[in-house]
Amino acid sequence: MRTDKQRALLDGALRVFARDGYSRASIDVLAAEAGVSSRTIYNHYGDKAGLFRAVILDSSDRVAERQIAVADKLLGRIADLEADLVEFGLQWAKRDPETEPHWALVRQIQADLDHIDPETVAAWKERGPTRVRLALAGHLRRLAAEGHLELEDPSRAAVHLVQLTAGSAAAAEPGEDWEALVRSGVGVFLRAYAPGVTSRS
Repeated sequence: MRTDKQRALLDGALRVFARDGYSRASIDVLAAEAGVSSRTIYNHYGDKAGLFRAVILDSSDRVAERQIAVADKLLGRIADLEADLVEFGLQWAKRDPETEPHWALVRQIQADLDHIDPETVAAWKERGPTRVRLALAGHLRRLAAEGHLELEDPSRAAVHLVQLTAGSAAAAEPGEDWEALVRSGVGVFLRAYAPGVTSRS
């Protein structure tokens, strides 16, 4: 399959799976969205499950690369720890129209988990969420080595940082100041992980 055709198929299938979920998406609809024949899908991916695996791994790779680039840019060199963490949190929480289909697909996965191959789910987590968490943990580990933070488990701290910033923003009520929530979340993070804090959760 030509590269442009493959890209169109993966992008079209992403839109369908994100909209309809895995169980409800049909091969005919997937093919029509991408402008290919159903035979093309069967020839190249075997079945709907094979196409879904290709879509979620491709999408996860692309989103993970974007997120890791943001982390590298904002956490790679620290001038003012609190200000830089706030800027990271604001950027992490900001909606990105280009990645919205991916997050819609992730929500569909959570709702359709019983119908998706567990190996596909495990591969998605490894290529996406786990890869990103390890990249964040690496930055936090370096900050701890430089004396900015005190960590027992950088991976857990990475989860806390995202939950307290982007997670807080995602849970904001309509009209609520999500930027203030991000700033508050960074404050909580620093109170937990600043050097000299003796109790770690």
